[in-house]
Amino acid sequence: MTITQPDLSVFETLESEVRSYCRGWPTVFDRAQGSRMYDEDGHEYLDFFAGAGSLNYGHNNPVLKRALLDYLERDGVTHGLDMSTTAKRAFLESFQNLILRPRDLPYKVMFPGPTGTNAVESALKLARKVKGRESIVSFTNAFHGMSLGSLAVTGNAFKRAGAGIPLVHGTPMPFDHYLDGKVPDFLWFERLLEDQGSGLNKPAAVIVETVQGEGGINVARAEWLRALEALCRRQDMLLIVDDIQMGCGRTGAFFSFEEAGISPDIVTVSKSISGYGLPMALTLFKPELDVWEPGEHNGTFRGNNPAFVTAAAALQTYWSDGPAMEKQTRARGEQIEQTLVALVDEHRADIVEYRGRGLVWGIEFRDKERAGRVARRAFDLGLLIETSGPQSEVVKLLPALTITADELDEGLRTLTRAVRETA
Repeated sequence: MTITQPDLSVFETLESEVRSYCRGWPTVFDRAQGSRMYDEDGHEYLDFFAGAGSLNYGHNNPVLKRALLDYLERDGVTHGLDMSTTAKRAFLESFQNLILRPRDLPYKVMFPGPTGTNAVESALKLARKVKGRESIVSFTNAFHGMSLGSLAVTGNAFKRAGAGIPLVHGTPMPFDHYLDGKVPDFLWFERLLEDQGSGLNKPAAVIVETVQGEGGINVARAEWLRALEALCRRQDMLLIVDDIQMGCGRTGAFFSFEEAGISPDIVTVSKSISGYGLPMALTLFKPELDVWEPGEHNGTFRGNNPAFVTAAAALQTYWSDGPAMEKQTRARGEQIEQTLVALVDEHRADIVEYRGRGLVWGIEFRDKERAGRVARRAFDLGLLIETSGPQSEVVKLLPALTITADELDEGLRTLTRAVRETA
C-alpha cells in the first residue's frame, strides 16, 4: 500500500506526548464502517483492533446507528446523571430479560461512570465497604485501569510507575500458568492467608480477568477459576471478575466467566456494553452487597443516555436469539486458530506459542521486538493489529464479533504475510 505522508502537524505540536496508538498507525482516519476504517486519503484498513474491544459489533453498526439517530432526532435526553429516563429503563429491562435472567444472575446494576476504570474503582470501594478491610489481591500481568485504585491492582511496571506515588493496599499473586505448573494452584496464596506470620493483611476481595488482554492474552483454565472461587468462599473474600474487555461476547458467552460455571460477587463491564463505542460502564453485584448510601459513589457522566439507547439495541439485536452470537464467535475463533496452528508450524523457531478464546487471540514471539515489527508491517499492508504483554511481545487479534468469514480470512492472510516479511 502506497501512503502519502499525512499532515500530522497539529497532533505533533499541540497534542500531549502521552498519545500512543497514533504512533503505530501514522495516518489520519476519517470514516469507518463494519470492520473497515478509511483514512482521509481513502486508504482502506481491515480492523483487527475494534477500539480495544469497544466495538464488538463493528464501526457504525447500522442497526445501532439508526436507533441512536432516531433518539437524537426526537430530542431524547442526552445527559441525565442518575435520573430515571426512558432510555435507561429500556436498557435495564433489556439487560435483565436478555442477559441476567436467562443466566440466573440476580445482580444489581450500578452505573459508576463512563469508563472501565470507574467500574473497577467502584468495585474495589464496595468490596472494602462490605468487608471492612483494605487489602485487595490481584494477579501477575493484570490490567484493571489507569486511575490510582485500578493501578494498585495492575501488574505492568511501566503503567504503575506513571502514578508518581506509592500504590498501596494491593497484593499480587501468580496468575494461572505463571509458575509453569511447577507449584500447585494457590499453594502460596492460601499458605499466606492461613499463616499468622505471613504479613499479608486479610483481603477484602480478589480481582481477576479470565483472559488477561493487556497482559498478553493469558487464558485462565476453567478449573483454575473454579478453584479461585472456592478459595474466596473458604477465606471470606469477595470475588471480582473484571470483564471489561472480555465481556459482551468476546470469548463466546456474554460473560467470559460463564464457561467456568462460577458466580462472581462483583463483575465490572464496560467497553462494548454500549455497542457503539460510546462511553458506558456497569458494576454488577449480588443484592446483599448493595450497601451504598445514596450518592456515596457518583459521577457527572454516569448516565450516558445515548449509550443506553445503543446498548439496548445491541442486546435486542444480537442477544435475543439464544446462542446464535456465541456459536458464530466460536466458529470465527476456530477459523483463527487454524491459521495460527499453521503459522506456528511454519515459524516454530520464532514463535513461543499462540493462545486465546473466542475472538481474542495472541501470538507470542521469542524475539520480544518482533511483535512490534509485525504490527507495523501489517499496518503497511492495510491491517490494524496491536501488541500486548509486559514487553509488547504478543501480537493481539481482537476483530469485531460481526466480522464476516471472508474478512477474517483476508486479515489472517495479511497477518501471515506480515509475519513472513519480518522474519
